[in-house]
Amino acid sequence: MTESQFLDAADAMLAQIESTIEQSAAEAQCSLTAQVLTIDFDDGTTMVVNAQTPMRQLWLASRAGAMHFGYDGAAWRDLRSGEEFFDAVSRLVSQHVGRKLDLHPR
Repeated sequence: MTESQFLDAADAMLAQIESTIEQSAAEAQCSLTAQVLTIDFDDGTTMVVNAQTPMRQLWLASRAGAMHFGYDGAAWRDLRSGEEFFDAVSRLVSQHVGRKLDLHPR
């Protein structure tokens, strides 16, 4: 994956998450700047999802810990658990807001 392809994919994925959270009326506020998505929850916690361009990875930091996602040719997967990116983000955001949110692209 070229740097340009990676940045296009990262931009689309981060924008997807931001848009879905905003449309859901979840108890969270999003801020997206330069491939860094910050999600501030009403419970005072923060989640950060950002692109790590040199490594072609997406990183997620939350109160549950850190996850690093790499593209396996078919999906973005956590390098430790193998969990798919949108599955992980949906699960963690849902835990924060106390209700199920599906952040997968439609």
